[in-house]
Amino acid sequence: MTRSHTQNPSADAPTQAGASGFRSPPGVGPASPIPARVRLDLGAMSDRGRVRPSNQDGYMVCRLGRTLDRLLSNLPEQALAARSEEAGHILMVADGMGGEAGGEVASSTALTSAIQQILAAPRWALRLDDPATREREIEQMWERGRGYLAGIHAAVKQRAEAEPELAGMGTTFTAAFTVGCDLFLIHVGDSRAYLWSDGELQRITRDQTLAQHYVDLGMLQEDDPAARRYRHVLTQAVGGPQDELQASLHALRVADGDRVLLCTDGLTNEIRDDEIAGFLGRDAASQDVCDAMLALALERGAHDNVTAALARFHVEAKPRG
Repeated sequence: MTRSHTQNPSADAPTQAGASGFRSPPGVGPASPIPARVRLDLGAMSDRGRVRPSNQDGYMVCRLGRTLDRLLSNLPEQALAARSEEAGHILMVADGMGGEAGGEVASSTALTSAIQQILAAPRWALRLDDPATREREIEQMWERGRGYLAGIHAAVKQRAEAEPELAGMGTTFTAAFTVGCDLFLIHVGDSRAYLWSDGELQRITRDQTLAQHYVDLGMLQEDDPAARRYRHVLTQAVGGPQDELQASLHALRVADGDRVLLCTDGLTNEIRDDEIAGFLGRDAASQDVCDAMLALALERGAHDNVTAALARFHVEAKPRG
């Protein structure tokens, strides 16, 4: 996309974090005494749109887990099931900037760095339903997330420094990790995350843009022409001039039927929030919903790259005994 980033204009802006680079994580509620079995219906799409010559957006949807398969044993299956499995999911979107080549390199570098760091991690948090260890596991997960984001930021900056033609490149980065009914989200820039639950749409993230900053200060209204003019000026960007990113971090619980959408501004510039709510409220597969939103964005001109990743949660309580 064609945009720029600037140093954060105020340390008091509500979209910013504390000195550590993150807000203190909000409470995510007590674990259920009956661990829930959660399945995800996933969909994703990305398109360069009607105007841009290339696609500088990137997305990635991954499943990670651990399994134990009983291969040989004389124990009854009640003692050890034939297969045991624990899994989590990761959804990520990134919207690059810095010229045709730079934007694409920035977004792909950010996503690749994230996955490389996750694969290199000695352990993953795949169970959070034990009250005795839950709080400690969540705190350690925040710490790992902080390290991952710092590594992503450094990887994009180092790539730009090594290749002069990529100078000034950067990217938004919005990522969600789900384990059971817990969802954790990191957000830098203006690629949004939404939660659709009980027939209502909630925007989880707040745009880290100069326009949003002025709106928060009461200097502009969201529909002012001036606000639209500053909408593409990021106050935070992965690979940007800041030594330390001030990301927002969110934690929430999901329920059966909830949907979580991550998307770049190529989608939200063409489709209003109430229309997104209508799409997410459809009883349709996540991929079909993504394709329908893309079709509408293209119909309206798709002036920027359009990308989305969508998850629908199916939660089944584990029977007692």
